[in-house]
Amino acid sequence: MKNLWLFLVRYNAFFWFMLFFIVSLLLVVQNNRFQRSAFVNSSNVLVGSFYDKLNSWKSYLALEETNKNLAQENAQLRQQLQHYLLTDTLDSVRVEDSIEMNRYRFTMAEVVNNSIHQKSNFITINKGSLDGVEKGLGVITSNGVVGIVLNVSQHFSTIQSLLHPDTRISVTLDTTNVFGSLVWGNSIDPQYALVRDIPNHVKVIKGQKVYTSGFSLFPKGIEIGSVAETGITSGESFLDVKIKLRTNFSNLNHVYVVKDLYEAEKNQLETQTEDNNG
Repeated sequence: MKNLWLFLVRYNAFFWFMLFFIVSLLLVVQNNRFQRSAFVNSSNVLVGSFYDKLNSWKSYLALEETNKNLAQENAQLRQQLQHYLLTDTLDSVRVEDSIEMNRYRFTMAEVVNNSIHQKSNFITINKGSLDGVEKGLGVITSNGVVGIVLNVSQHFSTIQSLLHPDTRISVTLDTTNVFGSLVWGNSIDPQYALVRDIPNHVKVIKGQKVYTSGFSLFPKGIEIGSVAETGITSGESFLDVKIKLRTNFSNLNHVYVVKDLYEAEKNQLETQTEDNNG
């Protein structure tokens, strides 16, 4: 306390000056319309600028939570979008397949580990059996196909990436009724893959879009990529098509695990049919 008192006594002139200066400013602002208006405007600018910077920092710090919310919203929108992709029109009358409308469920997950330069590449996500993830489910992003769930624990799952020699996905070429198998093959480039078993009489155009056929784990109509090179002969009756993948595997953050709610029923019926024929 003694030191504080000595400090105030030593610098009392400065404190008296500041006190009178502040009082004089207040008197000027209160008794003069122009000065009061200028002071208020200046204060608003300073306070507004401060809150703008503060909100910018708050927004930056909340980016992770914002991204999670957006990814969850995208999962819901994708489920709704699948309904519209399966909606056809005929003479201006909309025909809807009620079975397909709610066939797929999309679960958002974050990528916690990812490889793209190995011979056999895998991805790890932070969702497991407690979140309804099962072995054999398809995995996609908003930009295409990622792979197939391989192993599942309670809280995590590993995905056999599309960049894996054993991954095969049924696809179709845009504007055609031709189906083929999408494989990574022996490629070492994570941007490209092959579509095999295309009949050699089919005219394939560079830039043509490639979509999921709906015959595999994935919903019909998901864009996988576009034709980058044609005319790759794989046999007398078939040819291979090199495509550029739409999915950027080097920058995977959020993915969606796709569950076909009618897959078990379909498989059971097909098994019964095979047994009957056997």
